[in-house]
Amino acid sequence: MSKATDYLQNHLEGEVVASVDVRDYFSTDASIFKVTPQMVVYPRTEQDIRKVARFTWQLAERGKAISITSRGGGSDLGGGAIGRGIILAFPAHLNKILTLDSSRGVVTVQAGLNFGHLQQTLQTHGLHLPPAPASLEYSTIGGALANNASSDQSVKYGVMKDYVRQLRVVLANGEIIEAKKLSKKEVNKKMGESTFEGEVYRALTGLLSDHKDLLKSQTSTSINNAGYDLKNVMSKDGSVDLSQLFVGSQGTLGIITEAIVEAASYNPKKSLAIGYFDDLEKAGEAVVALKKLIPSSLEIVGGSLLSFVHKTSPNLLKGILLDESAPQAIVFVQFDNRASRTQHLQIRKAKKILQKFSYHQQVSFDLVEQERLLKIRQSASAVLWESMGTKKAIPAIDDSVVPLKSLPEFLKKAQELFAANYLDVPMWGHAGDGNIHMQPFFDLNEVGDRQKLIKIMEEFYQLVVSCDGSISGGYNDGRVRGPYIRLQYGEEMYQIFRKVKQIFDPYNTLNPGVKIDVLEKDLLQNMRQSYSLSHFFTHLPRN
Repeated sequence: MSKATDYLQNHLEGEVVASVDVRDYFSTDASIFKVTPQMVVYPRTEQDIRKVARFTWQLAERGKAISITSRGGGSDLGGGAIGRGIILAFPAHLNKILTLDSSRGVVTVQAGLNFGHLQQTLQTHGLHLPPAPASLEYSTIGGALANNASSDQSVKYGVMKDYVRQLRVVLANGEIIEAKKLSKKEVNKKMGESTFEGEVYRALTGLLSDHKDLLKSQTSTSINNAGYDLKNVMSKDGSVDLSQLFVGSQGTLGIITEAIVEAASYNPKKSLAIGYFDDLEKAGEAVVALKKLIPSSLEIVGGSLLSFVHKTSPNLLKGILLDESAPQAIVFVQFDNRASRTQHLQIRKAKKILQKFSYHQQVSFDLVEQERLLKIRQSASAVLWESMGTKKAIPAIDDSVVPLKSLPEFLKKAQELFAANYLDVPMWGHAGDGNIHMQPFFDLNEVGDRQKLIKIMEEFYQLVVSCDGSISGGYNDGRVRGPYIRLQYGEEMYQIFRKVKQIFDPYNTLNPGVKIDVLEKDLLQNMRQSYSLSHFFTHLPRN
């Protein structure tokens, strides 16, 4: 047992574990990386987290830094939930709904709360959190906050940070703060305090004020989690909202312990229209037109995915998918308007658009039938549990976002890129946001495949940037996209991100190796030699 482990065991209410099997379990998440921690802490209280942060800060002051990585369900696809130092495992104890005001739709939650449990509770009160990720049954609200999660409903309802009203955050030195919108007067008061929080406000507001024009150049796709969202921190009136910076920062700036979020009203009655396409570009054009109808969901699956499902799970879509030759794409558009009349009107408009671009259409107002038809979209999950010989679908280029006007061109060029590299890559995603998922098949045990994967990543993210897109959507940067943030923003903007990191985390103890100062060589160094989602097979992995 190390001195650090022994010290923490004697000072925390929660458990501190350093056994080999526990450390090995926490060495992987849902990403392609493996990083083994020194120990795992199961905090029972916010004070436990404060003590851990204070302990690592004091060690860092003496040149003996130990990192802290916050972890929820471990379903992070980018490698943001693994680290070499201390893993803070939230779900064991900090997993409660603290307050719920159903009349106002406001709920206070601990970071380790299972997202699915929260969603079920909200729905019994006629509410929901629309950005619930597909992994909600085996992920946490803290993970959704860390990644600024999005979902199929984000096309209408936005992303996680749109629902955050206030956060409780433990800073790198152990101080506890409340991150919320503060007026200019309140900000000035904070800046006058002789605390680390005061230092943060002074340094951050100065940095943001000095680079107003440059910040305006941040990618303006509907979803963008590359780097740090600095555009929405300080308003023209001088008010500052640090919660908007902590959400999406993946635990690299502070440790979120609690959140106050405001839910949206929930309508389970929906209508659905589906279009079959013989051309990906036509599907992209239809998506552009359909989004103007403000659907609650606008999804796409590509022909390559359908072919994969047919080969590996031929009975999965039997009796659901048309018997005709596999389409190049299928588009799903759903509406949840409160008024039934409005839903019928929107569906008629959607069908007219689909008739213009697609060769076959289906419409449904029956929820049971819709659930059956949506199995086509949900079949994307088969990519996660099936394999092609020794090759597995690898989440490395899995989360790009492009403006809708660029979607047809992007889909075409992505297919050309894969064809040039002799890859048949399944494609699906949240088409209404231009958030497309693509997972090529590789055998990570093969050196050639690992090197080819890095080459594909470079070329793919160059394509995304050339289409004015974002390399990181709802899955965030993590370790996998960290090396390409410079590619998206350029050196000057990247150095601002580095300064933000230094302001909040001067000793680099908070989740180092994620987002900032990540190199391509780090990808190969930390890459697993075999990829598996065995942690999550209790549930059906969703994507």
